Amino acid sequence: MTTLLILLPIIFFGAFVDAIAGGGGLITLTAYVAVGLPAQSALGTNKFASSFGTTIASAQYISKKAVSWTVAAAAIPASFIGSAIGSALAERWAGDYLVYLLVVLVPAIAVFMLVNPNFGRGKSRPKSVVLTISFLLSLLIGGYDGFFGPGTGMLLTLVFTALVGLELLEASGTARLVNLSSNIAAMAVFLFHGSVDFSIAIPCAVASIIGGYTGSRLALKVGARLVKPIMLFVLALLLVKVIIDLF
Repeated sequence: MTTLLILLPIIFFGAFVDAIAGGGGLITLTAYVAVGLPAQSALGTNKFASSFGTTIASAQYISKKAVSWTVAAAAIPASFIGSAIGSALAERWAGDYLVYLLVVLVPAIAVFMLVNPNFGRGKSRPKSVVLTISFLLSLLIGGYDGFFGPGTGMLLTLVFTALVGLELLEASGTARLVNLSSNIAAMAVFLFHGSVDFSIAIPCAVASIIGGYTGSRLALKVGARLVKPIMLFVLALLLVKVIIDLF
């Protein structure tokens, strides 16, 4: 009971952040590990609970037509396949070396967002370019999600905005839907390996649902001026995490 009293508000907050800009796993996964779950169980339990929050958030974005179905059609299957492969690899190998890439990549992304005045405003691109970028990078990010995970939704939002050309709110909504597919694929692998602690995962799924609903509703109400600062907040969290992992 004490463990759940600690976890539930943190999971709610993580799902809230995730529904707006992605990256809530940085908060929730850290919490699962902090209360003593083994690494694989923490990953599996996190994927199980977060999938419910992401489902609710995705439904909210869909209901308000804040999803690009052209991008989603290419990105969802790619993300699903990539995540399944990444999760299978995560059962066998550690992803420690990824922190070296992230410690360079994360500050670069933050600087790009801060110095680019047109970030998130949207830009028309040829459909063939949109489909190709959406598929290839969603495959790569889906693999990252299954293998390592932190910041996946934020990375998808960034790709869909900066490279695919979606407006920031639409990119965020599309990223939630694509991230859901990678979550489901990863969750299936972790369930197969028995890496989900249901005594914790089920109550946390409820907290995730409430957080996902609240965050997505707020994002849809406030718009892009909320999404960008939350993305920068997630980038800061990710940088702190990778620096801690390095030392």
